[in-house]
Order: sequence, then C-alpha cells, then structure tokens
Amino acid sequence: MMDLTWISDPNAWVALGTLTVLEIVLGIDNIIFIAVLAEKLPENQRDLARRLGLLFAMVTRIGLLFCIAWMIQLQEPIIDIYTLSLSGRDLILLCGGLFLLWKGTHEIHDVMEGDENEGSVVGRKVGLGSVLFQIVLLDVVFSLDSVITAVGMADILAVMVLAVVLSVIVMLIFSRSVSRFVSEHPTIRVLALAFLLLIGIALVADGLGHHIPKGYIYFAMGFSAFVEALNLRIRKLRASRRR
Repeated sequence: MMDLTWISDPNAWVALGTLTVLEIVLGIDNIIFIAVLAEKLPENQRDLARRLGLLFAMVTRIGLLFCIAWMIQLQEPIIDIYTLSLSGRDLILLCGGLFLLWKGTHEIHDVMEGDENEGSVVGRKVGLGSVLFQIVLLDVVFSLDSVITAVGMADILAVMVLAVVLSVIVMLIFSRSVSRFVSEHPTIRVLALAFLLLIGIALVADGLGHHIPKGYIYFAMGFSAFVEALNLRIRKLRASRRR
C-alpha cells in the first residue's frame, strides 16, 4: 500500500503545490505541440486527440516516476566521442530536439508558403493514429524534464504522482481554449511554432551537455506573446473605429 503519512506533513503540501505549478509550466510546450498537431485533423477529432495526447503524457510521466532506478541508469554515459560523453537521456533529448526542429520548420513553411485551401486538404488526410504516434514520441521527451524536476523537488512518490495528475487536469481544462486561440490567430500560431523551435534547440543543447535554463525561453516567448497581444488589441480597436 502507498504511504499516506505525508498528508499530515505541511512541507509535503508546499512541495505538492510548487511541483504542480512547475509541472504546468513545463507542460506548456506539450500543450502547444499537441495543439499544432491536432490542427491538422478534422474538427470532430481534435478534442479527442488533445485529450488522448495529454492522458498519454500523464501515463508516461507516472510510468517514469515508478522507474526512477531506470531513470538513474539513463544518465550514465554509453557513448564516448573524444571529450563528449552521451547517456541514454542525452540521446533521447537529441532525437526529440531534432524532431521538434524538423517539425517546427515544416509547419512554419506550411503556414507561410502553403496555400490556404491546400492546407485544409492536407489537414483532412492526416490520420488520428499518425498524430497520436507523434504525440506519444514527444511525450517521452517532454516527460524526462518533468520527471527529473519532480524527483529533484520531492522525495515522496505519492506527492510526485499527484502533482502530475493535477497538472494534467489543469491542462485538459485549458487545452481546448489554447488550441482554439492558436488556430484563430495565424501570427500566434507562428509564435507557437517558433516556441517549439526554441524548445528543440534547448533539447539539442541539453543533449550535448549545454543546459539552457527554460526560464529564458519562457520569458522570450512570454514577451513576444505580450507584444502580439497588444497588436491584436490595436487591430481590434482600429476595426471597431472603421465601423
């Protein structure tokens, strides 16, 4: 049975609250990636893809939490190239980062160069299984950061699992609104894709042993989103004045 003595420990509740917030922040890239992929599906399948994607993320994170010993082994070097040592975790981050760079570049090309009608046809041809497969692959990569953060902040498994579950519930509540907002505003969609490119660069750098704090990336994207929000507001005011 799972130990429940932590319930009477105030420090455990502080850790739970802090960890839940961090899990939500670390899950932003996951929500954006799922929103971008779900946009390629027919409208009646998008909600299902978003929910399944986030549920897969939750299952992956909880599964990794129960495999902490395996996670520790993943951080042991398995490839040595001159002065560069790569562990299993590094290889996973490298592959995930390169995939995000490819995917982000491909999607930006579709947005900037593709024909609007053409895009809708492509969207119909993408299958739910293909989208879910891509989501599951990236869930593993995104979950590594999340689980390593959880293990570093709390030493009670129940607290870590509960934080993951609560964060996914919050993301499920807001994922539809985020996806709709991204879909309705092409410039926001490009910003979201640029965010994925930044995350891809950070993952590649991390895999090569050069850690880039995600706070810098979130600040840059937050500032860009703030500026774009002002632009949207100004355009809305101008449109209302013309009426």
